[in-house]
Amino acid sequence: MRLAGKVAIISGGARGMGAVEAKLFANEGAKIVVADILDEEGQKTVEEINELGGEATFVHLDVTDEADWARAVLTAESMYSKVDILVNNAGIFHVASIEDTSLDSWDSQMDINAKGVFLGTKAVVSAMKKAGGGSIVNISSLAALVGGNNTSAYAASKAAVRIFTKSTAVEYSRDKIRANSVHPGIIETPMTSDNLKDPDFRRPRIENTPIQRIGTSEDVAYGVLFLASDESSYVTGAELVIDGGRTAI
Repeated sequence: MRLAGKVAIISGGARGMGAVEAKLFANEGAKIVVADILDEEGQKTVEEINELGGEATFVHLDVTDEADWARAVLTAESMYSKVDILVNNAGIFHVASIEDTSLDSWDSQMDINAKGVFLGTKAVVSAMKKAGGGSIVNISSLAALVGGNNTSAYAASKAAVRIFTKSTAVEYSRDKIRANSVHPGIIETPMTSDNLKDPDFRRPRIENTPIQRIGTSEDVAYGVLFLASDESSYVTGAELVIDGGRTAI
């Protein structure tokens, strides 16, 4: 019960990594606000958590909408009295060369991946101060650390998350609010499934990973759990890379 007594908001918690994180957190004793634009899938994730003896609720959240974020925080406080943890997990991923990246594609990745993290952090800080502190875990990417082909907009948005996390950590350390970023390599999720079905996309990513496999949502979720828990009480402004060794090459 590594999160006993904690209350967590997880954006993008309806499916993929977010849903795995929500279920793991609930299993470790946290009360969960699953926040997502996918209402039906989010409700299903909440039902699964509650059926297994956990405690969770769903709130509709467009991470680019400041009012939606305010409602998510209000839901957590009204139902569970506080907010201890925020996982900014929601994100999107488009594959395209720079010259083939449309302005709409650039803007949407920046809005969801970067602005969503800013709005989530902005919304939750006051609640965390009232709770006596908290932990913010932002899902960035391996793409924020190294260059790559056909991911320029995604990489730029995730690099913004990386440095924003460090700024958050410095700004709110005296309020006992920690902020850390997680940098997954290629992970098998609904967001990446279409690309990973292409052998020409999948094969080189396995070949370039020392552990020689694609990562799972569980691989990431356990790292997020550590950063969310009090076990990481002296960790802030840090980058946790979960990439099967790709950045070690």
